[in-house]
Amino acid sequence: MALSPAALRGHLAMLAFSALVAGSFSLGTRAANHIDPVALNAARFGIATLLIGIAALATTGLPRSAARAPWRYLVLGGLFGLYFVLMFEGLKTAAPVSAAAVFTLTPLMSAVFGWLLLRQVTTPRMALALAIGGAGALWVIFRADWAALRAFHVGGGEIIYFWGCVAHAIYTPMVRRLNRGEPAVVFTFGMLLAGGLILTLWGWPRIRATDWTALPLIVWITLGYLAVFASAITFVLLQFATLRLPAAKVMAYTYLTPSWVIGWEVALGGTPPGGLLLAGIAMTVAALFLLLRDDD
Repeated sequence: MALSPAALRGHLAMLAFSALVAGSFSLGTRAANHIDPVALNAARFGIATLLIGIAALATTGLPRSAARAPWRYLVLGGLFGLYFVLMFEGLKTAAPVSAAAVFTLTPLMSAVFGWLLLRQVTTPRMALALAIGGAGALWVIFRADWAALRAFHVGGGEIIYFWGCVAHAIYTPMVRRLNRGEPAVVFTFGMLLAGGLILTLWGWPRIRATDWTALPLIVWITLGYLAVFASAITFVLLQFATLRLPAAKVMAYTYLTPSWVIGWEVALGGTPPGGLLLAGIAMTVAALFLLLRDDD
């Protein structure tokens, strides 16, 4: 496979990204009913901003040039903050299976926005990989149950979450479009700072109404994981990868999320998947191998 070092690093970053994001699903379902989603995500962005700011000062620094055109960070922070809020709002009424099915549309939408914003072309091999990965992800999501697949229906929660996925799909190519040479950690800091500011101003009444001292331990565990692993680290990984890979390839790693979620659930005491389910996992892995070769 003719894979450049930069592309290889981008793929490894997204592999780690997909595993860490999956953990937020497993922990998030255990805390979702105890805290308002806007308050949770505002706190998450705030903690992640502090951590990334410290990391930036300790490594590349925060050069004054990075503050050029601050509207860029407002756009990116708004898009990502919108995704997370709409995800939690949608999950209030959407069944987890239906919402996960909507999530698998993100790579295809990223390919469309990648072409509109960057003129990134989806090659026939990439299209085949996206199709195989999408089919495998759906097979895993519906746990190899045709009855569950036929029972799928689109409700209000799914529609809300769909628009969140649209925001996520736009965000991916916008990172490359708006980056002006800033290191990933610096660019991530700007995005997190702007996103946290937007969420705080937007959700201040809900933040004030939250009884933070009465929250159960699972909420604090989840918040810590979301802020450190599923925000600070994953945001850097996503920024890093989007500067090295086409948007469709980056978002194709979301197909691995259902498989990683199964691994998390098993680790937390769940039941291991059956043989039919492993076939779907194999399809998502096969799709990623199709994406490994550079199109150039």
